[in-house]
Amino acid sequence: MQVFDKIISDRGSRYAVAGGPAATRAEAQALLAELKRNKRFAKATHNSWAAILADGPVKDDDGEAGAGALILQMLERAELRDHVVIVTRWFGGKQLGGDRFRHVADAVRHYLRETGLG
Repeated sequence: MQVFDKIISDRGSRYAVAGGPAATRAEAQALLAELKRNKRFAKATHNSWAAILADGPVKDDDGEAGAGALILQMLERAELRDHVVIVTRWFGGKQLGGDRFRHVADAVRHYLRETGLG
């Protein structure tokens, strides 16, 4: 799994992105569990994720409404299959409104660019 931490900061909220190969929902959830073994990520407000697997697309907003769908849409555009991408947010106390979607998209773009998958 690759993790890119502290990539975005806005009004106190901080973002990270991580991901790795996953062919099944169980493998995707295992990567999420591995990420959460790090206490910092376990205490995050949201760990939203998505993946396009052999048995179809899966996503989880983890309380950040719409984030999983946005990640999934970006993975579909990149034609990235059997790979989970997790966007982590630590809430900073101020609502970000629509900017939160821009940050989720920027985090996924960062991951795709840095890993050479996009």
